[in-house]
Formats: sequence, structure tokens, C-alpha cells
Amino acid sequence: MVLFGGGYGLYLLFTLPALLLGFWAQAKVRSAFDKYSRVRSSAGMTGMEVAQRMLSSSGISNVAIEQTTGLLSDHYDPSKMVLRLSPQIYGGNSIAAAGVAAHEAGHAIQHAEGNFMLRVRSAMVPSVQIGSWLGPIIFIIGLLLQSTFGDNMAIVGLGLFGLTALFAVVTLPVEFDATKKAKAWLSTSGIVYSQEMPAVNKVLDAAALTYVAAAIQAISTLLYYAFLLFGRRRD
Repeated sequence: MVLFGGGYGLYLLFTLPALLLGFWAQAKVRSAFDKYSRVRSSAGMTGMEVAQRMLSSSGISNVAIEQTTGLLSDHYDPSKMVLRLSPQIYGGNSIAAAGVAAHEAGHAIQHAEGNFMLRVRSAMVPSVQIGSWLGPIIFIIGLLLQSTFGDNMAIVGLGLFGLTALFAVVTLPVEFDATKKAKAWLSTSGIVYSQEMPAVNKVLDAAALTYVAAAIQAISTLLYYAFLLFGRRRD
């Protein structure tokens, strides 16, 4: 087994399809957002107002809505019960702003409902923040020092990075459910007219694809590491 050189080609074999999918997904969401952020919604409500209305209609009054920095940096923080919207979403009155704001409000509703997968994802955050960067380092050191430590160190690194892949998989149902909530509420609330829903769907579906790509990429990298480890055992 060759860790470097031939191993690089093996890495591309495992991960290149996922990387290409990720680039395509990012381009797709940027394209949809750029297009529909220029289309004003008929209701004319800002993203902040849409999120506020959606939360209020679900009986949620203890979630703060704040403006944050960055492009498409929108997220819900369950630890602080704060919904943070990027400037384009917070103050924008476009179809894209309505869709993204409703999606993030969907996460706050999940939190209020005690969504199991959201709780699991939130609990995993600290370990994933460590495992995503420390896991590969320990894994590679473990392979290089296999004669000294055996496979133990590499297995630890593989397990740490495995948390990243698991986190990406757990994220999928959380994001899909938030998108489902957003679409259902927007289509019945009168905030977005029926003829505008196809545009909302394109924005939210493109965003969901990025999470699918991230999960596939994490799993592909994990399989590559596992192949290296088990291939070394066979050498």
C-alpha cells in the first residue's frame, strides 16, 4: 500500500465524484439565490418579517431574530435560541429571502417541538468540531507510525473522522424537515402566492442538495481512510 503518490490517485478515485457534486450543488444554489433574490415577493415582506410571522403562527415568541454577516450565513442557534439571518435575507423582500427565512424558522420550530434528530445533531457539534480536523491528523500519524503503535492510533483517527460523516448524515433529515415545514407554511400562509412557489422550491431544493453533497463527500473520505487502513493490514 502506498500512502502518498499512488495513494493520491486512490484519494481522487474515492472523493472526486463527491467533490464535483459539491461544486455543482454550490453553483446551483448560488444561481438560484442570485436569480430569485432579484425577484420581489408579492407580499413584500422582508425575511425577518417572514420568519417572525412563521414563528408567531406556531406559538413561538421566545426566539430572537438577528442580522448576521456574510452571504448565505443564515442559521438557527438552538443553544441560544437565536435565528440569525444574513443581510440579504434579513432585510430583503425577495422570493429567495422568504424561502430561506422560512427554512431557518423551520429549525426553530423543530427545536420547540423537541425534534429528535435536531437534538442529536446539536449534541454532536462539539465532538465533530474536534474530529473533523484532528481525526485525519491522528489517522495519518497512526499509519506512518504503525510499526510502533500498531493500528490503534489510526483506528482512533478513523473513528474521530467518522463522527464528521455521521454528523453529515444526521443533518440530512433535519434539513429536509425544515425545508418541508417552510414550503408547507409558505404555500398556505399567503406570504408567497401559488405562482411564486415554484421559485421558492428551486431555492430550497438547491440548498438541500448542498447537504446531500456534503454527506456524500464525508462518507467518501471516510471510505478512503478505511481502505487505506485495511489495505495496509493486507500488505
